[in-house]
Amino acid sequence: MTEPILEPELPIVDPHHHLWDRPPALLKQMPPLEHGFMDILRNIPRYLLDEYLADLRSGHNIRATVFIECRAMYRADAADAFKSIGEIEFVNGIAAMSASGLYGDVRIAAGIVGHVDLRIGRAAEDVLRAQIAAGGGRVRGIRHSASHDDDPAVLGPLATRNPPGLYRDAAFREGFRTLHPLGLSFDAWLLEPQIPDLIDLAHAFPETTIVMDHVGTPLGIGRYAGTRDARFPIWRTQVQKLADCPNVQVKLGGLPMPFGGWRERMSGPDEDSQTLASWWKPYIETCIDAFGVHRCMFESNFPVDRFGATYPAVWNAFKRIAAGYSAEEKTALFSGTAARVYRLRLN
Repeated sequence: MTEPILEPELPIVDPHHHLWDRPPALLKQMPPLEHGFMDILRNIPRYLLDEYLADLRSGHNIRATVFIECRAMYRADAADAFKSIGEIEFVNGIAAMSASGLYGDVRIAAGIVGHVDLRIGRAAEDVLRAQIAAGGGRVRGIRHSASHDDDPAVLGPLATRNPPGLYRDAAFREGFRTLHPLGLSFDAWLLEPQIPDLIDLAHAFPETTIVMDHVGTPLGIGRYAGTRDARFPIWRTQVQKLADCPNVQVKLGGLPMPFGGWRERMSGPDEDSQTLASWWKPYIETCIDAFGVHRCMFESNFPVDRFGATYPAVWNAFKRIAAGYSAEEKTALFSGTAARVYRLRLN
């Protein structure tokens, strides 16, 4: 499905995307689960510079991007704590290719958010310093996801990745303490019932810039199937409490992922941006009302969000939702907040 690009001149910073290559041998090692996240890995095994550029060139005015960790290209021969440096090296190489100007004016991965297992406590500082050194001046922070649910049907292949209550764990917080002195921010991916854990973390570390990804990931699958609308007021209350923490920002996106339950399989027909906007508007407007435009940023979350939408339709849907905002407010939502949080210099 193709549709005209809305406001094609509006500058955009895409503050959340991934790059990866999942060879067939790796995919064969994954469990044969019928879960939406497996659809993504099976249908998009490769998403590197060419694939991302194809999306970026689909009509919207993307000026710069921020790469977010996805456990890609970890070093095979490093100590466990240092394996993630391979991802920084990999993405920094693609960023250098983009910075050459040979691929256009967009600056891909102008900011890089890596991963460090903060449960190693103070030892995290050594890994963080090594990532900063490997990042060519582009490393802006890390993400350590806490997503967990007792129902394995909710997270599928990600179900065993994190223990419950990670953001309240003492060892994790000892590692978290090393971020701010190094000038690093923290991206948090969690599920909406876990937002109170993030509120507690934000109160404990008010000096650290925290970004909640994907509006807190509303749920509508597994044991939450059929309850998404009923849970909306609970989610809204927690988002409003989180907004009282001035060090927290929020990314507006991630809603096409399987977890919300709007779409069962990736193979279905793509919805138009008007339909997507009608689905997402209550969540996005709640966040903007709570946090304000200068603490909110639209994100693509590609290629993961390809599960439920095309790249042009994602940004068209956001533009429809923001249609009534002023030019200054749109600048904040589509580029300004992201550029400030991730310290990007735009052309």
